[in-house]
Amino acid sequence: MREGPAYDAVDLGARIDRTNELLQRMLAEVAKTPSTHAIFVDAGYLYAAAGRLATGTEDRRAFDLDAEGLIDTLIDKARTVFADSRLLRVYWYDGARRRIHTAEQQSIAELPDVKVRLGNLNANNQQKGVDSLIRSDLESLARHRAISDAVLIGGDEDLVSAVEAAQGYGARVHLWGIEAPEGGNQADPLLWEVDSRRTLELDFFKPYVTRRAGLPYDPARPRPAREDVRFVGARIAAEWLASRGREPLAELLPGHPYLPGSVDQDLLVEAERLLEYSLRGQADLRRALRDGFWEHLRAQY
Repeated sequence: MREGPAYDAVDLGARIDRTNELLQRMLAEVAKTPSTHAIFVDAGYLYAAAGRLATGTEDRRAFDLDAEGLIDTLIDKARTVFADSRLLRVYWYDGARRRIHTAEQQSIAELPDVKVRLGNLNANNQQKGVDSLIRSDLESLARHRAISDAVLIGGDEDLVSAVEAAQGYGARVHLWGIEAPEGGNQADPLLWEVDSRRTLELDFFKPYVTRRAGLPYDPARPRPAREDVRFVGARIAAEWLASRGREPLAELLPGHPYLPGSVDQDLLVEAERLLEYSLRGQADLRRALRDGFWEHLRAQY
């Protein structure tokens, strides 16, 4: 019967050797397993940010997006960044009424290596449920070790929980943003949580975003200041008073701060002509325009 300190030392040494052997085998298997990445696109963010950058408006109705060409370029970009990794797929998150694909979303869903995931679209054309879909997919893929790296194209602070969930299972999350003409279009808490950041600039989107027929737009033209837009609103009010007369415009006063739809549309079109800049989809500038209009109008009565 073998007992005593000498035997215990031999037994412990054998166990350590066995453990080291198992670890070496495991590391060898991991080394043979290719890294895998996936691209997660918040389409609402992409349309708004790329539209404003390339055409001056966030309004999807005002421009066309070559989604197939853009997705191919995103895939190529990711292959360059993650040279030793393979693509799992592109996840494209968008909103749709009753979660029924539009024709455009259907064509995107038919692309190879692309999975379209739909949240709901409410009466104000706001996406609902998209952030939770992104979190669910990111967390599930990271938990099952299906991805080692995630490219996230989005800007909403609500995506922070998705990033934290994926990182908790060992995945690295890389935030790709879209150049903002001024300021930023991604929440600071999101920027703080990710593992790396990258910005896609105007030249990246120029081939894929085209303004529809209508007001010409030069992306190099600087965005007007709010005070300049407010002044234009007051100028239009003065011109309308001179040309249309006081009585028709006086009838608008009880509705302050709201304008009838037809009047609001005429105000917008005239302001864009004077500014030579599109205000479509730019809520802050449109508010400044209406403020200037109302301030002048109310000062006259």
